[in-house]
Amino acid sequence: MNTSIGDRIRALREFRDITQDELARRSSVSVDTIRKLEQGVRESARINTLRALARALDVQLERLVGQPTVTQQLTDDGGLLALRDAIQDLGSLPGVLGDGDLEEPPGPLEWAEQVQAATATYWGGGYSELAATLPALLRDGRATARQHETEAVWRSLALAYQLAASLSTQSGHPDWAYTAVEKQLAGAARASDPLMEGMGVSTLSWVLLRQGRWEQARDVAERKADQLEPPRRRATANQLAVYGNLLIAAATPAARADHHDEAMDLLTLAESAAVQSGPVKAYGTAFSVTDVRTQQVNIALAGAEGRPDVALTASAGVDLATISRPVHSASYRVDVAQARYQTGDNAGALELLLEVEADQPEWIRFQAGALATVREMLEVERRRNGTLRGLASRLGVDPAL
Repeated sequence: MNTSIGDRIRALREFRDITQDELARRSSVSVDTIRKLEQGVRESARINTLRALARALDVQLERLVGQPTVTQQLTDDGGLLALRDAIQDLGSLPGVLGDGDLEEPPGPLEWAEQVQAATATYWGGGYSELAATLPALLRDGRATARQHETEAVWRSLALAYQLAASLSTQSGHPDWAYTAVEKQLAGAARASDPLMEGMGVSTLSWVLLRQGRWEQARDVAERKADQLEPPRRRATANQLAVYGNLLIAAATPAARADHHDEAMDLLTLAESAAVQSGPVKAYGTAFSVTDVRTQQVNIALAGAEGRPDVALTASAGVDLATISRPVHSASYRVDVAQARYQTGDNAGALELLLEVEADQPEWIRFQAGALATVREMLEVERRRNGTLRGLASRLGVDPAL
């Protein structure tokens, strides 16, 4: 049986034992909107409205909109539950005896190459493939670190846990991600690598953001950026890239809290760092002027009242061909599609969402923003649109609205 967003809101509100008026007060969403959602008069709302309701109901946005929390393909040795078990390694707990290494682990160089390949799979949107291989990669990494306690091995293990945190977050399991970040930071400490530690804090900020802990998400990223701010005349490209990524991480929750001017100030600093560094690929991520400018589009849509016209203006400064990571390109285009829809260009929004689906058919099913935009488009369609309804069906959004 399909349940609508309104069904989930009503169930959660009743579970919390609060009235529609009380939910309206807590969320700053009108009681009329809440009533229409619960009665099925409206099937969806703007993504920022849904974020406010999720926060007021003390639930993750992904649960409210019905984002899938599993990958599409089943495998014998991997999958998300196996990833959970690999992250929450019982043998790492004090006083608990592990199974030991059941077979000879790969050598440090071989294992580091496997981590790099897994990183490419993540940024390519291959979540099912990564979920199938990452649990064993983490187990092998721990075994390799026990036999070869070098800083390089610990750095690679930190990167592997960064991947685990990212995949867990994308698939709707931020609590697993938090544990993975703890282990990423521990690996960075063993590697004596302050920049890897900085990337761990950037990952932590994203996890906190997805948990709805906006103030903490901004605070941890901004304080770490202040600590790692490099001397600009002698800064290396990697130093600038990590510093810039932390500024970007701080800007997003600032915009969600309607501090748009402060968010833009952070992105201005990040763009200045990107101009000096040039395009950088390091520590499992990328950093460039284009990366910063795509984030300008994203933050324009954030907050209680998004500014889609500002987002579209900012998108004119983005060269799509220079976005180096396929998933990042898809995320940016989903933002532009949302801005197009909110400015009345439904056809342009649908065209772009179909393009993203063609490029990233698995990834898009995990994106709350894309699902919410499709629901809104269905609700306001004036004529039956078979193409839109087909997309909704493939994304798991009930087209019979």
